[in-house]
Amino acid sequence: MPDSPILEVVQLDFPWAGLDPFIFTVHHLDRYPEGNADQGPAASLTGRQIGMDFSYKDGWSMYHGDRVPGFPQHPHRGFETVTVVRRGYVDHSDSLGATARYGEGDVQWLTTGSGIQHSEMFPLIDTDGPNTLHLFQIWLNLPPHSKMVDAHFGMLWNEEIPKVQSGGATIDVIAGSLDGNDAPVPPPNSWASDPSSDMAIWVIRVDPGGSWTLPAHAEGLNRMLHCYSGSAISVAGQAVRADIGLRLASDVPAEIHNAGSEPAEFLLLQGRPIGAPVIQMGPFVMNTSDEIQTALMDYRRTQFGGWPWSGPAPVHDRSEGRFALHADGKVEHRDRPKVT
Repeated sequence: MPDSPILEVVQLDFPWAGLDPFIFTVHHLDRYPEGNADQGPAASLTGRQIGMDFSYKDGWSMYHGDRVPGFPQHPHRGFETVTVVRRGYVDHSDSLGATARYGEGDVQWLTTGSGIQHSEMFPLIDTDGPNTLHLFQIWLNLPPHSKMVDAHFGMLWNEEIPKVQSGGATIDVIAGSLDGNDAPVPPPNSWASDPSSDMAIWVIRVDPGGSWTLPAHAEGLNRMLHCYSGSAISVAGQAVRADIGLRLASDVPAEIHNAGSEPAEFLLLQGRPIGAPVIQMGPFVMNTSDEIQTALMDYRRTQFGGWPWSGPAPVHDRSEGRFALHADGKVEHRDRPKVT
C-alpha cells in the first residue's frame, strides 16, 4: 500500500482526459446573459463563428447553435453520456421520441448503444438577468458485449440523488454508494449496473475551513479526483489548484481540506477498468476500426431511427418546467423554472 494515495497529478484541459472506463469529461461553465424571445442570448453574436463557436467570448459560447446555444441533432454509438447539470437548464430531444427539460442538479443518463441521434440545447430562460450554465458531460464506455444494446434514455432527478453530509462536506451520489446511501439505479445495460464495476460518480463540495476524507475502496480501480473550484485546497497534504486532476489509489483514503474562504468543489470518477480496446471517431466509440466503419455505414443507411422533431435544435417553451417524456410515453413533471 503506498504512503500517499496520489499516483499522478494532471492538468485539466478541454476535455478532461478519462481513465478506463471513462473516456473523457467535458466541463462547461458559461456565464450567459439574459435571454431573448427565442431563449437565445440577448446580445450581439457578431464576431462569433456561428455553428462552431467555442470562443468563450464574453464568458460564453454558442457551440453548434445558431440562435440558442448548444448542440443540435447529432449521432452517437457505443458508449454512454452522463450529463450532470449544476446550474441552468438543458433541453433534450432524441430519435427514440424522448424529450426533456432538466437542470439545477438533475442528471441525464443516456445509453447510446447501437445508435441514437439527440440534441442538447441550452435555453436561456431568464429575460431579466444572467443565465449561468454549469455542467459536466461524462463519456462512459460500454463493455464489448453491450456496445450494440438498444439505446436508452433515463433521468436521475435532483430530488432522487442522495446528498450525503459528512464533516464539512456534502457529496451528491450520482453513481455508487456512500455511507449506506445508494445512488439511483443506472440504465440496465450500463457498466455501472454491474456490481463488479465499483462505479462511483460523486460531486463533492467542501465548505470553507472544512475537511472530508475520501474513503478507501477496493484495490485496482481507476479513481480520478477533478478539482474544479476553490482556492487553498489540499488533498492528502498536497496543495492543488482548481484546474488539477489527481489520479488516486482506490484502496487508500485521501483527506480533502479547504482552507479557503469559499466552497471547494470536486468531481470524483471511479470504476473498474473494462480493459477493452477503445477506438473513437468523433461521436462513435467502438473496439475496432472495422466497427467504426460499420457505425458510419449504418448511420448513413438508417439515421439511427431518423429524427421525429420539426428542426435539428428543438427548444421547449420558456414557461415549461423540468420534465421528461420517455420513449414509451411515460411523462414525469417536476417544478417550473423561476422566470422573470
